[in-house]
Amino acid sequence: MSVRVLAAVVLACLLPLSPLYAQGIPRVRAAVQAQAGWDAIRDGRHQEAADAFASAIAAQPRDPSLYFGAGVAAFLMGQVSTAQQSLEHALSLAPQLTSASLLLGDILYRNNDLVAAADVYQKALKYAPEDKVLAARLERTGRESDVQSGFFQSQGAHFTVLFEGPADEELARKALEVLETAYWRVGTELLTFPDRIIPVVLYTEQQFRDITRSPNWAAAVYDGRIRVPMRGALTDPAELDRVLTHEFTHALVQSLAPRGVPTWLNEGLAVMFEPGGQPWAATQLSSGTYRVPQGQLVGGFDGLTGDQARMAYAQSAETVRAMIEQAGALAVVALVQDIGRGDTFEVAFERRMSTSYNSFTASLDPAR
Repeated sequence: MSVRVLAAVVLACLLPLSPLYAQGIPRVRAAVQAQAGWDAIRDGRHQEAADAFASAIAAQPRDPSLYFGAGVAAFLMGQVSTAQQSLEHALSLAPQLTSASLLLGDILYRNNDLVAAADVYQKALKYAPEDKVLAARLERTGRESDVQSGFFQSQGAHFTVLFEGPADEELARKALEVLETAYWRVGTELLTFPDRIIPVVLYTEQQFRDITRSPNWAAAVYDGRIRVPMRGALTDPAELDRVLTHEFTHALVQSLAPRGVPTWLNEGLAVMFEPGGQPWAATQLSSGTYRVPQGQLVGGFDGLTGDQARMAYAQSAETVRAMIEQAGALAVVALVQDIGRGDTFEVAFERRMSTSYNSFTASLDPAR
């Protein structure tokens, strides 16, 4: 058989399969891109992950798992609106996709849309009635929704303040004034402004403890919302200014990097931009000899005693002060942005500070 005849026979055999083959190409391409996307997320390369999932969706626009991947990548980069749209699309194609429901519910919860968050969890439980995480999220959201159901609301340009009743209206107005001042002062110094309205909730002391489960020494909490126990705040305007500015700085940091920022860096920035934060930290460090081990400053401070926590905040502020003194505030902002894009803290620190983190901390004066 000649080569030409053999080629004709092979072609004749392949022709009936060509439509199936052509249909399979997009599936293969999407699978390859999806794997690349998940690999990039695992390695912290969030923008590469977003690009990979976008390519996969172009090849297979009806695959819900691809929209879930795109939503995860967008969330990790702080693109909350994009993440929400992708997750909603994923659930429109596959309402039983529990992982998408969990992330979407958390995004809505952080945006203070408790009714929508509860609705997402409730619908997801129809498909996964034994899922304990979904049940816990729904219970938490319902409990908080009950507390806030009768709250009043005061709207500012960049913040929404929720408060219990007319007696707290003056405090809500003052909180808005303080927060707007902090927004422009801190945002201008760091050339960074959150791109969403930030919810603020003013609680009684008991409500605050019940909702946040925070340690007794905590003056406020930021977890997507600024939560503040009132504690007669109007009688001490300086304390109100300090607490709200501190928590707003956390919101600003989260807008740059939703995850991966060491606690000491997050808290150090917040203390540094409080009114009087830097002198307070210097006083704490000069008046005591105890230091919290550096390794304990990476994770949360919730397990510390009040005295330990004060020192942890002071040490964190001192490290950030030294960073700003050496490289400037914008270098620290760039470091946080690098973390938001998926770099490890160590890589981002060395790039922006031109030295390793270990070398830098070893050079700090322990007497300060």
